[in-house]
Amino acid sequence: MADMRAFQDAVTSWATGGPDRPARDLAEILGVRTAVLLEGLSDLAAVEALAARRDRDLAAEGVCVVPMGGAMNVGRYAGLLGPPGLGLRLTGLCDEGEQGFYERGLTRAKAPLQDIYVCTADLEDELVRALGTTGVEEILRAEGDFRAWQTFQRQPAQHGRPRHQQVRRFLGTEKGRKIRYGRLLVEALAPDRTPAPLDGLLASL
Repeated sequence: MADMRAFQDAVTSWATGGPDRPARDLAEILGVRTAVLLEGLSDLAAVEALAARRDRDLAAEGVCVVPMGGAMNVGRYAGLLGPPGLGLRLTGLCDEGEQGFYERGLTRAKAPLQDIYVCTADLEDELVRALGTTGVEEILRAEGDFRAWQTFQRQPAQHGRPRHQQVRRFLGTEKGRKIRYGRLLVEALAPDRTPAPLDGLLASL
């Protein structure tokens, strides 16, 4: 049976030069109405974790969350999925520094810009500030990464850097760590501490 992950894979194939027919067929079969454009897999993990916490089945609601492999790809995905292509509603979450890519990509696709939710610095920064460094350290300890974190803090490059910036940098020092903690940090949030961009994105779907 076709599922939203199959549609996501078909879209990725299409965006990298594959045929369009599988994505078009699956969009119709699954009733896809909205595509959420994300920069990468850590953002995907966070969005899916928040949806699960709020008992939202995005796939059943016709929402596909699409990791694009970088903000520079947004023009390509917006063209395929938005008004020029499948005609889906487009929304997305991006880092402050990548906002320009999203604005140009959605403008070319004739999609509304108000549906872009922008993180200060990036989503990891938003989550670290929402939890506080002590809260993040508790998760690092529970996950067996606290010793590695302490070693990282002793590096000369980290001396004098604010702790929340150290934590944010640490999450990106090992392949797969940002993805894993994208989920874990969201799961640890108090209900009233969800970062505004993430909260706004999910509320808009």
